[in-house]
Amino acid sequence: MTDADLTTLALGTDLTSLGLALNSPEPVHRTFASPWADAPGRPDPDWSPPPCYLHTPPPLAPGHFARFALETLFYCFYAMPGDEAQLFAADELSRRGWTFHKEYRVWVARAPGAAEPAAKTATSERGSYLVFDTGTWETVRKDGFVLHYDALERPPNLARAGGAGGAGAAAGAGAGAQPPPPPVAAGQQQQPPPQRP
Repeated sequence: MTDADLTTLALGTDLTSLGLALNSPEPVHRTFASPWADAPGRPDPDWSPPPCYLHTPPPLAPGHFARFALETLFYCFYAMPGDEAQLFAADELSRRGWTFHKEYRVWVARAPGAAEPAAKTATSERGSYLVFDTGTWETVRKDGFVLHYDALERPPNLARAGGAGGAGAAAGAGAGAQPPPPPVAAGQQQQPPPQRP
């Protein structure tokens, strides 16, 4: 190729011609700010954080999440997968009457003030529910929503300082266990299952 611009476009630029020491063990960003800068980049600031910033935060506990707004709990659940905060957020959401729908991957709760489900069988019910829509990040009312009990996730049921829930209740949630109860109306407290000896 005879055109210098086409050659640069097709083959690129030799980085050593820009003053880059590619064989140096030092990081390149300290001596090369950009191809359009004539001087090297500013050095990293030589400072350290004040000692008051260096502390260990208290460990997470389910009780902390009881003070969070509903939207904050949804954020913790969806934005922190696999994290301890996701489990605590799921526990608090279930305490507030929300149930996770495994098939649709959303949280649902019986709509407050709604009548009893219009149709109810041993495996499902149809009625008015609140559904948290992750696309619009808001709670949407769905009338005539069919809720199959086998599509609902069991609540985590973590141990709490007040004695509600606990390891004994969580141990009973295994194979052959009864389906989870239908969700209670949002804003109502779900009664914890009885403790097993």
